[in-house]
Amino acid sequence: MLLTVALTRLEPAAPSVDGGVVFTDTVRRGTMVRQVRGPGTLVPEQVRWVSALTAGRVERILTEPGQDVTAETVLLELSNPEVMLQALEAERQLSNAEAQLVTLGSVLRTAILTQEAAEATAQAEYNEARRQVEMNEELAKKDLVPEMELARARDRAAEFATRLAIEQKRLAVQETAFDEQLAVQRSQVVRLKDVVAFHQNLIRAMRVPAGAAGVLRDLPLEEGQWVLPGTRLARVVQPGRLKAELRIPETQARDIVIGQRAAIDTRTDTVFGYVSRIDPAVENSSVMVDVTLEGELPRGARPDLSVDGTIEIERLQDVLYVGRPTYGQAHSLVGLFRLDTDGRGAFRVPVRLGVSSVNQIEIVEGLNEGDVIVLSDMSQWDAAERVRIR
Repeated sequence: MLLTVALTRLEPAAPSVDGGVVFTDTVRRGTMVRQVRGPGTLVPEQVRWVSALTAGRVERILTEPGQDVTAETVLLELSNPEVMLQALEAERQLSNAEAQLVTLGSVLRTAILTQEAAEATAQAEYNEARRQVEMNEELAKKDLVPEMELARARDRAAEFATRLAIEQKRLAVQETAFDEQLAVQRSQVVRLKDVVAFHQNLIRAMRVPAGAAGVLRDLPLEEGQWVLPGTRLARVVQPGRLKAELRIPETQARDIVIGQRAAIDTRTDTVFGYVSRIDPAVENSSVMVDVTLEGELPRGARPDLSVDGTIEIERLQDVLYVGRPTYGQAHSLVGLFRLDTDGRGAFRVPVRLGVSSVNQIEIVEGLNEGDVIVLSDMSQWDAAERVRIR
């Protein structure tokens, strides 16, 4: 009877855990480097998209992706008869406008000469009338000319003076109109010259140049294909100037700022840089972060190469930290298994976590320096407060 009661009071035996699958770490005090990590790719810093200025049919493709090009290298040739006809029509209109300018100048100059002749005639008639008045005035003093004849001579002189003034005004108006009308026609010629230059530029643009030195990355066209204005014809990149585009989880990107240091793992080497741009939008639960690389790029670095990037957020001085467990988020309260001094068992202790890094997390309370805890997944022993490690 007493043996039965004693057996019922015994606690159930602690479950055992294979020590070969238990991963542990020791709580340390010191400087904790807080980092975030994300996958990404290497992309050129400078990319030039070559677009079509005019519609046309692809006649010839002169280069292939992967070739080195200069700014003057012709990538392909387009053709469009309508563009040629428009250029010829613009040249015809320019020729007509230039001919009209010459004709207008001749007409206006002839009109001015005619008006100058009319002014000269009016001047001569006025001078003759003045002399007639002077002669009649001398004769009138000797009573050789009646007063009525003198008055008639004076009226005639006044009439010719008025005519002379009118002819002079006409000449001034024509001279002013000469400059104004020629200026209007000259502006028309200049405008049509610009139109001709525009069409000639379209014709030249049908021999599509790279526009920048680099490597031809894409040219997704075929001969005979019809393209519209604005169509992207090719992409030219500078492979020697690459940057890393990292996709950082949005929950970790909140503490990233411009200028933070970063390390980029290219699988064969590590290159360092700094954060140069942070995308303001979130896409697929990630934030795109650009890292400008410093120094010489490792061998094998090329556009679209998959990389892993680690960004240093901050350095926390004199804090308790440990390797990051497989469960438990930053700023949370979790139960972790702490090993006994002999390492043969572990018991659950409540631990308050602080900020987290890629591989480490801050311990706010619940553990001391030197404590050894289990980092591997212990969720299958959630009901146990203690486990044996065999």
